[in-house]
Amino acid sequence: MLAGCGGDDSGGADTGGGDSGSGGGGGDAGSDINVGVAYDVTGRGDQSFNDSAAVGLDRAVDEFGLSLDEAEASTSDDEAAREERLRLFAENGSNPVIAVGFVYAASLAIVAEEFPDTQFAIIDSADPVADNVTNLLFAEEQGSFLVGVIAALKSTTKNVGFVGGVQVPLIEKFEAGFAAGVAAVDPAITVQTQYLTQPPDFSGFNDEPKGRTAAEGLYQNGADVIFAAAGGSGGGVFEAAQAAGTLAIGVDADQASQEAYAAVADVIISSMLKNIDVAIFDFLTAFIDGNVESGEQVFDLANDGVGYSTTGGAIDDIAAQVDEFKQKIIDGEIEVPTTP
Repeated sequence: MLAGCGGDDSGGADTGGGDSGSGGGGGDAGSDINVGVAYDVTGRGDQSFNDSAAVGLDRAVDEFGLSLDEAEASTSDDEAAREERLRLFAENGSNPVIAVGFVYAASLAIVAEEFPDTQFAIIDSADPVADNVTNLLFAEEQGSFLVGVIAALKSTTKNVGFVGGVQVPLIEKFEAGFAAGVAAVDPAITVQTQYLTQPPDFSGFNDEPKGRTAAEGLYQNGADVIFAAAGGSGGGVFEAAQAAGTLAIGVDADQASQEAYAAVADVIISSMLKNIDVAIFDFLTAFIDGNVESGEQVFDLANDGVGYSTTGGAIDDIAAQVDEFKQKIIDGEIEVPTTP
């Protein structure tokens, strides 16, 4: 979901297996391919944005036999650090190179021009525009609309909350969709909003204490369901929900099913799914098959790019209502806003 902020450590090849499935290349079609991956802050193991990307990468490793060279971002990075990370991948022969996060956009514009024979992909940015760059984008507002519907249907106080990691246009898409979904159920429901940090401070994506404090304030002000679009900071929101006896909604991955959140899974009634794994696997399949396309590739409700989770059964009673809204969005009957 969230911003990539440059990093410090470069990783070695990782050939861990992922989910099996059908792909275009098969077997050892990618055995001579090394993929460079520049992760967002926290890298693998964040139980959210980066791990969703890693699922798609690992599936490609398993199915195509390609190898990975991975680097993890750091909150202390500047533009030069992000640029150098991408450049090192290309210099070392990685092709393609994937930038996981929109803050790589400026550095990728420079590096992609330096290495015209290397194919690049970037998550969550329509920039840069280049013949050797594929922009993997998501309709976050659509998935967020659906969890807004869930929040509204599950709220008994008619008061819900939104916690955003960093106030940037990408996260405002989550806020806009969530608020629209709430209003579609009941426009009288109050939606409280709290962002943890403002750019260039991207620590709001990985600060559980800030997430906990923000959520405590919203719960104290009457919210009984909070949507946390805040990366690793969402763990603090879940802890606050459990302490307050209220509910929460996760983001990017099915967070109620993850071991890291097992102790608070009972309060996570759903998560807004952003299937970065689908986008990355599709991109790598196209690359191996020799038909990768540059420019914007958008993943939405219609192609399973976004959605919502049902782990735990907390929303089984309203699933039919949520799916009605989903179909209306797919059919074009509902146009979800992208700005608050």
